[in-house]
Amino acid sequence: MKQFDKAEAERLVYTYSDLILRLSYTYLKSTHDAEDICQTVFLKLLTSGQTFASPAHEKAWIIRTTANACKDALRSTFRRRTVALEAAAATAAPEAPDSAVLEAVMALPENYREAVYLHYFEGYSVREIAGLLGRSEAAVTAHLSRGRHKLRTTLGGEYYEQSV
Repeated sequence: MKQFDKAEAERLVYTYSDLILRLSYTYLKSTHDAEDICQTVFLKLLTSGQTFASPAHEKAWIIRTTANACKDALRSTFRRRTVALEAAAATAAPEAPDSAVLEAVMALPENYREAVYLHYFEGYSVREIAGLLGRSEAAVTAHLSRGRHKLRTTLGGEYYEQSV
């Protein structure tokens, strides 16, 4: 196991924790599960000995690792065999989304949600998203277009035109 510098660990947490938490939440729709993924990604980063050519490479690695960890969590046997939150008695309600837009984005299918999130919230281009997610640029463009269409339908044309 690689020994890591405390200052470097603090820099990574300060720089990427919000990104990892938000991206994980878009997949898992659970704050607690997103926090678990955040810890997993940081442990992997700090103990892997991974070196990066640039800050952009570092950020891309973190996004890709986060997405893969979320997909692994969604496929896990534990997740499939546990009771849904709605079925649990006396469980606190999940945190409410900050806005109608975020709520609408979270309701999108996974492919559309991740493309819309990375493009509009993180500022990645279609080419960059395609590389991060291992998809073709045409697929990412289609996901963005269909996601925007679904958001336009969900939020109503009037709201959508005001925000553009």
